[in-house]
Amino acid sequence: MLRTGLLIVFICLLRVSVTAQSRVIEISTNYGDMRFRLYDDTPKHQKAFIELANEGYYDGTLFYRVIENFLIQGGSKSSRNAPPGKRIGYGDPDKTVDDEILKHYFHKKGSLCAPRQPDEVNPFKQSDISQFFIVKGSVHTSGALDTMEMAVNVPIRKKIVEKYMTPEVREQLKQLKEEKKVKEFRELAGEIKDDIETDYNLDPNTLEFSEAQREAYTTVGGYPELDGKYTIFGECISGFDVIDKIAALKTDSNNRPYNDVKIKVSVIK
Repeated sequence: MLRTGLLIVFICLLRVSVTAQSRVIEISTNYGDMRFRLYDDTPKHQKAFIELANEGYYDGTLFYRVIENFLIQGGSKSSRNAPPGKRIGYGDPDKTVDDEILKHYFHKKGSLCAPRQPDEVNPFKQSDISQFFIVKGSVHTSGALDTMEMAVNVPIRKKIVEKYMTPEVREQLKQLKEEKKVKEFRELAGEIKDDIETDYNLDPNTLEFSEAQREAYTTVGGYPELDGKYTIFGECISGFDVIDKIAALKTDSNNRPYNDVKIKVSVIK
């Protein structure tokens, strides 16, 4: 009986371990191969990408948009067999996926991401899974990250302060000070300060890089300006040198490499 119970437990653990295995895909190019682990908590993107890969949808397409220290983008069907110099359009508008933008994923080097149309025509941030981009970015200093935070947060705080520190309130504080009503002055100033801090802390648009973001952006690098704007559904696990090679290619005025970078996508597991 004990042996039977242990066998059942072993089988259950085996099933869990097999189920928990992440999916891995390979993007092969004439400049080398890259492998990516697809995230399990972006299931819509994972499923759609694997289905297209198994159909051979991406095979023969190009990395048609390459910007050094930014990204390499490819997969668009209009890039397949495109003659030299031709401007390549975007992906397939019929192959969209609901966004799966998760805060714990950010645009470090090697992130596999889904592009999308701008907010004004795509308010729900649906991804165009018929193409993809890989982050190259660059390494940032801690000071540069601090500056990015300030550039976002200072205007937000200023707007909140103006909301509570109206001319009437300023005049009231001035009058209390002139009348030496210290207790009343401190009470009113304290209430205003608390209101400002509450609104600021609840504002979803403030920027504060996590320890993980700071570690990645100051070591391997990336492009923090994209965080929160696109779905990241995987990350590079081998072939970072290939990202570098492609990102360094010379391009035309449309950011298309002069030498075609052809793509083949395979599902490894």
